[in-house]
Amino acid sequence: MENTREIILDCLSEMEKGSVFCNVLIRQVLGKYDYLPPQEKAFIKRVTEGTVERRIELDYIIDQFSSVPVPKMKPFIRQLLRMSVYQLFYMDAVPDSAVCNEAVRLAQKRHFQSLKGFVNGVLRNIARNREKITYPDREKDWARALSVRYSMPEFLVKLWEKDYGRERAEGMCRALLEVRPVSLRISEELSPERQEEIAAAWRKKGLQCERHPWLPYAWRCRNVDGVQRLPGFAEGYVTVQDVSSMLVTQCAGIKPGDFVLDVCAAPGGKSLHASCKLRGSGQVEARDVSEEKASLLRENTERTKAANVRVKVHDARVFDSGMEGKADVLYLDLPCSGLGILGKKRDIKYHVSGESLASLVGLQREIIETCWRYVKPGGILLYSTCTVHRAENEEQVEWMCESFPLVPESLNPYLPEALICDEAGRGMLQLVPGVHDCDGFFLARLRREGS
Repeated sequence: MENTREIILDCLSEMEKGSVFCNVLIRQVLGKYDYLPPQEKAFIKRVTEGTVERRIELDYIIDQFSSVPVPKMKPFIRQLLRMSVYQLFYMDAVPDSAVCNEAVRLAQKRHFQSLKGFVNGVLRNIARNREKITYPDREKDWARALSVRYSMPEFLVKLWEKDYGRERAEGMCRALLEVRPVSLRISEELSPERQEEIAAAWRKKGLQCERHPWLPYAWRCRNVDGVQRLPGFAEGYVTVQDVSSMLVTQCAGIKPGDFVLDVCAAPGGKSLHASCKLRGSGQVEARDVSEEKASLLRENTERTKAANVRVKVHDARVFDSGMEGKADVLYLDLPCSGLGILGKKRDIKYHVSGESLASLVGLQREIIETCWRYVKPGGILLYSTCTVHRAENEEQVEWMCESFPLVPESLNPYLPEALICDEAGRGMLQLVPGVHDCDGFFLARLRREGS
């Protein structure tokens, strides 16, 4: 029988090497151990993700009780203590004694007999004194206090404070730690009655699901144990896509017969959504930079039977003269810092720096400068990112409009009533965790001048 805590430790150790992202590794591991009972798989997922997500706070707590600073510990012991402290603080159903005993047993099993006493002492001391733990004073150092409380790097806390103010910055930090439902799109080519039949089949499998109030084909689901097993998925009726991402196609104003070009398309949610809007006419060309990404696009295109989607490997930085002026609608969903999806990709935040953000802004501009010419005169460019960062969002749109014959157009005619606002009237919309019921996401609608 597999020991779930050993599996978790192996995951954390692999991630610490920096060779794989948390969400990717979790998916691989749960696939490998698919035969485990659902509750054990849920335990593996929660403790692994939670330990990564709360790392700053966990290290802060451990450092108050350890004679050895966390960064100087042996990697195995560091991860063992982190995952154990996470269970002590965030998993009430697990007795403290079980957490401590299992940690000591694992230390011995992995040949750290000499550190059993250290592990036992630190964990039992924390368990006995958890009510006495002190956190940084908000009045003395606001950014440091939020960084520890919400396990958000100080750099990002200060960035959001500068861009959005303290109240919204804290709201984002808090919201990105919340457990969100899985967002699914049921093909709008299906009747409302058929969509309800699929949702009823989900409920029979124990899912809690409801329509998202913004869009009639968007669904929020909890208790999902493997999307691939959901009724409607294998048949191609269901796609995993956040409702914020669905708004891109909703706001594109696609008409039957249009040609839609998606230059950074993988895994394909927006391209497949565009295919639905075309109602069997027109064409979508879904491009991405590598064969690996193109393979994922093809897999999803075949599963959803999207016959009018053509997949192509192409680097968006390289100009394709044959595509100039051809697109009725161009999707520029560009590589970004991903700060809006830290609740899903929990380890991104530990790799963000001023240098990495500047590099991404430069990459985005390189792609924009290459690709805007694909839009035909009078055509539409949809710019989007899954981040909350002015330099990658509003400032990029301002630069585009100053540099190229592009003018913003109101998003309001296409948006659900709850999102209609002055900002959207100017052609841009920033969706913010803690304010909006979705991922952090940005979109803008621009029209190329001419006719």
